[in-house]
Amino acid sequence: MPAAETRRLAKTALVVGALGVVFGDIGTSPIYTIQTAFNPGDPHPVPVSTESVYGIVSLIFWSVTVIVTIAYVGLILRADNEGEGCIMALLTLVGQKMVAGRRRTKMILVALGIFGASLFFGDSMITPAISVLSAVEGLQIAAPSLAEFIIPITLVIIFILFFFQRFGTAAVSKLFGPVMVAWFVSIAAFGILGITREPEILRALSPTYAIGFAVSHPSIAFFALAAVVLAITGAEALYADLGHFGRLPIARAWLILVFPSCILSYFGQGALVLNDRSALSSPFFLLVPGPLQVPMVLLATAATVIASQAVITGAFSVARQLVQLGYLPRLRIEHTSASTIGQVYVPIINWLLLIAVSILVLTFRHSSALAYAFGMAVTGTITITTTLFLYYTAKTRRAPLWLVIIGGGLLLGLELLFFAANLTKIVSGAWLPLVIAIGAYLILMTWYRGRQIVTAQREHEEGSLDDFLEGLHDGTIPVTRVPGTGIYLNRGRTTAPWPCVPPSSTWARCTST
Repeated sequence: MPAAETRRLAKTALVVGALGVVFGDIGTSPIYTIQTAFNPGDPHPVPVSTESVYGIVSLIFWSVTVIVTIAYVGLILRADNEGEGCIMALLTLVGQKMVAGRRRTKMILVALGIFGASLFFGDSMITPAISVLSAVEGLQIAAPSLAEFIIPITLVIIFILFFFQRFGTAAVSKLFGPVMVAWFVSIAAFGILGITREPEILRALSPTYAIGFAVSHPSIAFFALAAVVLAITGAEALYADLGHFGRLPIARAWLILVFPSCILSYFGQGALVLNDRSALSSPFFLLVPGPLQVPMVLLATAATVIASQAVITGAFSVARQLVQLGYLPRLRIEHTSASTIGQVYVPIINWLLLIAVSILVLTFRHSSALAYAFGMAVTGTITITTTLFLYYTAKTRRAPLWLVIIGGGLLLGLELLFFAANLTKIVSGAWLPLVIAIGAYLILMTWYRGRQIVTAQREHEEGSLDDFLEGLHDGTIPVTRVPGTGIYLNRGRTTAPWPCVPPSSTWARCTST
């Protein structure tokens, strides 16, 4: 086979693999986003009208375009630390550019970065629960007699998902990639079918509908952002999974297939709601013709299982970098690829996530109960990521300062609006990721501070390596020589190796020939 053909097939395989791991989360957002926005049980429901449908669909389109396409795919994915992504990689890059003496700034940025990583762990627990639940709940429409088995089926699927993580990202992507191709082609086709019923919905591509809705109904639009943000859930996973596939395969998959398919689905659902207000109970599944609803539920279930894959592999990457930076103890980390260093599996994180996800499913029992918890985790993570990225960009002079301030200010302002809207849903479930994040943050910072204290005490007891060698040379340290060569491992180059330092803090006779 010619070399050019081999390279082309390799690139295609990476794109398909990225579809099977990276895009499940954001790719399954159409299942519940429109439904949540118009949910009559919400404390601040959006009233159904032509203006509100156009406004919500337009808000979704421009939110995905600005935050995911422009910010993440176009900009943030370029900020990698030796090929690795995620908020911890960005924090490392920021630390490298930190000016000496800016101790307070460094402390604030580090605290933000660690809290962002903690929020991502919350996201990694909530995503599998809401994703699989939302798909299996489609049985209520396609096969109502099976509705009572939704929770058991969900738990079985989640267990199988976490069990297969041990085989590595490459194996999982080969299995899941073709399924996600079928998923995106299907939602695009049904979206087009919906649009043909009400082609006027395409007017919502204009930002004037989003702006007009926000200006005419500011309070409704503000509260609606808590639901609109569900359309961008998974953007943070694109960055976290950067080390598994690289920027170009992720960008190509997004622009060629994922982005257009999701947008077509949103517009198709909007068109359906305009024609039939009763479709608000489940606009995604009701967009599918009756005979195809059961197969679509099965495909949606498979897709939502894959949706969890993005944040699970992202959690492995985040945990690995936290270990490297000293915020977690040394964990067993398995490299699952001979060619890609970023593909890792962390068993303890995998099983802890399985337990946490199972508890969430049994506690909340409905995907709608987890919707706002999901949004809070995502908005918090992306806001912190953008803040660190803007600081890094300003320090590296990758763009004119005026452009960073104006463009970054607008982007950060939009994300802060999403975050503020989700704060209004604290009592509706948004408290959950905050509690998880605070708990994780305390664990990470406690371990890091404890490690600093232990290291300082160890270095004090070890003493200076130069003094130790000088004492050996001038005879002030007595030496007992034994046959063989002694090797003493040490963390640093400035202190004596630990075996040479007894608890009495006097030099030990540990030199060998």
